[in-house]
Amino acid sequence: MIARRRHAERHRTDRIGWLRAAVLGANDGIVSTASLVLGVAAADASHASILLTGVAGLVAGSMSMAAGEYVSVHSQADTEQADLSRERAELSNDPVAEQRELAAIYASRGLDAELARQVADQLMAHDAIGAHARDELGISEVLNARPIQAALASAASFAVGAALPLAVVALVAGRGLMPWTVATSLLFLALLGGVAARAGGANVWIGAWRVTLWGALAMAITAGVGALVGTVV
Repeated sequence: MIARRRHAERHRTDRIGWLRAAVLGANDGIVSTASLVLGVAAADASHASILLTGVAGLVAGSMSMAAGEYVSVHSQADTEQADLSRERAELSNDPVAEQRELAAIYASRGLDAELARQVADQLMAHDAIGAHARDELGISEVLNARPIQAALASAASFAVGAALPLAVVALVAGRGLMPWTVATSLLFLALLGGVAARAGGANVWIGAWRVTLWGALAMAITAGVGALVGTVV
């Protein structure tokens, strides 16, 4: 007797919540800290001032990322809960109309009318609010908003990202500080883009190039502004 093999599939959608927050945090940590350091360095600040600015940027940025992610994702969660409450009320007040609405959704996706009605009947008998949340509202357990997870992932990843250029600043002083900061930060960004793309199942080279390009642009603009201010002040 031949045993049947289980068809194993690996999907990455369950990573979207934390992966998005982590990549955003790490990218922002590297870019903002490196840009901040370069801007201050271009204005001819002392090494101690540059290092202090970087540390302050790391702490402030981590707290800002955590607060911003929590508030924004919590707003999404509040909206989802409001829609679910409204849907529960509609199911309680007029379940027949809600069944027809769900059947129409399935019919629009390719099922014939009778099969769509049967599917809607059975899914609503099993979990009415779950069926409407998923197929009418587009809310699922995998993709729903998780404010605390997003806040912690963003804060931690920002701190890690910011620590990388900050470590370079701590180790390098003088005229080599700016080129070393630029080179290592671009390398860190390329690695981040590649790792994030691989974790999400995307093209590694495109992910690395995209993150590096925008990071380089941000650092160049900040350094230019710092140099301009340094000549005026």
